[in-house]
Amino acid sequence: MPDYEIAVAGGGPAGLTAAFFAARHGRSTVLLDPLGSGGAILNTERVEDFPGFPEGVPGFELGPRMQEQVVEAGGTLAMSEVRRIEPRGGDWIVVTDAGDVSASAVILATGSRPRQLGVPREEAFEGRGLSTCASCDGPLYRGRLVAVCGDGDAALIETLELVRHDVRVVLIHPEEALAGQEAYGRRVRESAHVEIKDRTLLEEILGDGQVDGIRVRDLVTGDSSTLSVAAVFANVGRLPNTEMLEGAVALDEHGCIPTDIWMRTERDGLFAAGDVRADAPGQAITAAGDGATAAVAAHRYLADRER
Repeated sequence: MPDYEIAVAGGGPAGLTAAFFAARHGRSTVLLDPLGSGGAILNTERVEDFPGFPEGVPGFELGPRMQEQVVEAGGTLAMSEVRRIEPRGGDWIVVTDAGDVSASAVILATGSRPRQLGVPREEAFEGRGLSTCASCDGPLYRGRLVAVCGDGDAALIETLELVRHDVRVVLIHPEEALAGQEAYGRRVRESAHVEIKDRTLLEEILGDGQVDGIRVRDLVTGDSSTLSVAAVFANVGRLPNTEMLEGAVALDEHGCIPTDIWMRTERDGLFAAGDVRADAPGQAITAAGDGATAAVAAHRYLADRER
């Protein structure tokens, strides 16, 4: 017999919700994640678009509260990093850094990681003025000018978080208008602490061991110029964490997992939820919805097997 009926890989909103609903359906459930709760939202100072929290909620509070629900529902938490997932005899083996876990069904909710900017010497500036976390590093630059590179909700949220820490921001993005939720965009446009440079591309990070400027190119004129900034906050998209699959399931051209509306993959007993699935909206609330759907689908899959 497998160790568990359902194994959930990943502890972000998708994974936590999936484990919660799977346990509430009476399924023996384990959640596998190195941190145990929250995923990427742990670094979000205030989640403003999660229903039930009109004033917003810090990500480092929301994650643990969701984790508490998993435990109260009867789920098991394992602080383990998933290394590989393999089909075996109609069930699944999840290989982790703490040993193998077998399950009749697996819900993949391993989230995503920041995409690199793709500029010269990028790695040399990581931790030396190049950051992907405004809530972590923003207070270091109080009263100084920094650059935020990117578009969409992530860049807008990072910009607003930096402004909250009294940081001045120049927002570099390549499009004519800001993408993302209008509620965020309006606040960014109205902030006296933000200068928006649209139709602009980051070409290079400048500095000798520490960020002290950037070179940008105007996409309309083609002219390049330099700006003195104390740091660069990168928000140019995310990459799905699907490396552990190793051919276990087909991926799309972006490395994401195609699913149907029930979060079912092409493989029986394997489901995907949140940022790892194809065409995911990339919001905490939609990830949680994915997780709930995947858990219900996994429960029904197991019920059909038991008949």
